[in-house]
Amino acid sequence: MGTATLTIVVGLAALSALLVVLGFVAEAIRQQEVFILDTTATPFLHGIQSPFMDALMNTLTTIGSSFVIPPIFVVTVILLARKRRFGAATFLGVAAIGGVIIEWAMKLVFARPRPQLAWAHVQPDYSFPSGHTMNSAVFYVALALIIWSIFGRRIGVAALTVAVVLTIGVGISRIYLGYHYLTDVIAAILAGTAWLLVVGFAFRLRPKWWAWGSVIAAGTSTPPGTSADALRDRTDSIPAKAPRATRPGAESP
Repeated sequence: MGTATLTIVVGLAALSALLVVLGFVAEAIRQQEVFILDTTATPFLHGIQSPFMDALMNTLTTIGSSFVIPPIFVVTVILLARKRRFGAATFLGVAAIGGVIIEWAMKLVFARPRPQLAWAHVQPDYSFPSGHTMNSAVFYVALALIIWSIFGRRIGVAALTVAVVLTIGVGISRIYLGYHYLTDVIAAILAGTAWLLVVGFAFRLRPKWWAWGSVIAAGTSTPPGTSADALRDRTDSIPAKAPRATRPGAESP
């Protein structure tokens, strides 16, 4: 089994598991069941409140907000377009915009009220799932995958680690500030990851989408999850063409 096939199989298994867990949480929310995690996570985080934590959590929430993500998105798409990496720009656009649509649709379907806390400002929209968390999961991880495909595994792993830490931090901040329940955050991460896997599979199965505008090493491009180092290794592994044998006594042209 090749690396590409193994990646798809593992990804499909992960996607299936994510959808099962997400379905369980979503159905419980629809039935208005109360999770013990929701009733313990918020008081616990509120119990460690301090001026430093307030500043940190507000900063993390801002990182996942419309004040930060859209400007970074626009700048990134412009930079990718200038470098003629139209496939990567399309990947980022489909992932980010699709994630916003899915998050908006889920809020309307489940219509879960926001937490009613005396010390927190109640937001006007619905609670499930957390939009800040889901948008962070989709956008920052997608951006990290693009960085991976351009700069290679070492920088890509670092970018992916930062993206995951930011996403978790944004989710925790939403609970700490009293804007969401823990299950809102969990569902947002699951839904965002599942959507990103779907988009990644689509581009993986259609390499020409990712290759649009960016050609490396005689037509070889880097789809999501493929580093430039891997392409060099693949190129180096191709055996050199053997010289044509000449007949004894024949002169070289």
